[in-house]
Amino acid sequence: MKDVNDQRSGNEREAYRCGYREGRRMGGCTAALSQVVAIQPAVRQLKVLYIPQGFAAIDTGVQEALSQVCSELVIGTPATMLADADAHRPDLVLVMNGLHVFPPDHLEQVQQIRGLGIRTAIWFVDDPYFTEDTALICQSYDVVFTHEMSCLPFYRDQGVAQVHYLPLAASARIFYPRRVEREHQHDICFIGNAFWNRVKLFDHLAPFLADKRVLIVGGHWDRLTRRDVLERFIRPIFMEPEETAKYYNGSKIVINLHRPTDPGLDNRNTHQLSAESINPRTYEIAACGTLQMTDIRKDLDRYYRPGYDIETFGGAEELKVKLDYYLKHDWERERMAWRGLHTTMQKHMYTNRMEELLDKAMA
Repeated sequence: MKDVNDQRSGNEREAYRCGYREGRRMGGCTAALSQVVAIQPAVRQLKVLYIPQGFAAIDTGVQEALSQVCSELVIGTPATMLADADAHRPDLVLVMNGLHVFPPDHLEQVQQIRGLGIRTAIWFVDDPYFTEDTALICQSYDVVFTHEMSCLPFYRDQGVAQVHYLPLAASARIFYPRRVEREHQHDICFIGNAFWNRVKLFDHLAPFLADKRVLIVGGHWDRLTRRDVLERFIRPIFMEPEETAKYYNGSKIVINLHRPTDPGLDNRNTHQLSAESINPRTYEIAACGTLQMTDIRKDLDRYYRPGYDIETFGGAEELKVKLDYYLKHDWERERMAWRGLHTTMQKHMYTNRMEELLDKAMA
């Protein structure tokens, strides 16, 4: 009976600690959000036809933002974009990415849309990992946007007259601070596929992670050599953005390691372009009010201040040291996370990006 009571008492203490931590975290997030200066975007007298890619986190943010900054928004599909354009006669057709789910006659449809006198734009958000494909696609559009700095000269070399760098952002509808259940709470979380640089990192971290509450989600984690240690942490599934946001909220630290650019099984980058720009995960984690530890991309400090509103690492050993430190220093971890939340909500939401996109697309 004593053992049962001791276990119950231990569970109650742990529940209390988790509840207290969640309350303190949410209080700090609320304070950070209260300091965000709300700016009402100007509504342009434009009809935009948006063709989604099927990336729910990005498409949701873009559609929500476009509905705020243009007078009329129509949502089409990759298969019917020509028919949608012909029926609605928009001022602009904006295509997200143009890869993976687009039909074989995709570029023929674009040419016919342009033949109707309708302006077309595409935003590549998988750069530079599919440049074998985007090198051909880019030539069919009036305006090309890319979230990857290194691709600007590449697309100009393909003959595109209007090419613009446009960073990604976070969807306010999906990624925001919220209270979560105990099942979503972890010390350390990583959500993403097991590209080889990620496998190498987690194999190295395995002994350190062994006694922590850890979550690893995504495909191809059978590539690990230390599955003996990490197996119990892995969920080999695709996780929807809404569920992802809950785990971001519930974790003390979320690791962000960008994918490699090497051509081969994981990428179609025979042009061997480098990657200099941060991924959407950077903004999405920060928007949840959770401390993020990310590897360094060249343009990171254009959007965040390492050591102030985001933490960085240059290798596995540095990451291990910083993980250990911030897991033991709650106040420092939470303050940095709150600053990251404020920065993101003030500057890096899709409304900010869509205003810039429309200015350039319609110039």
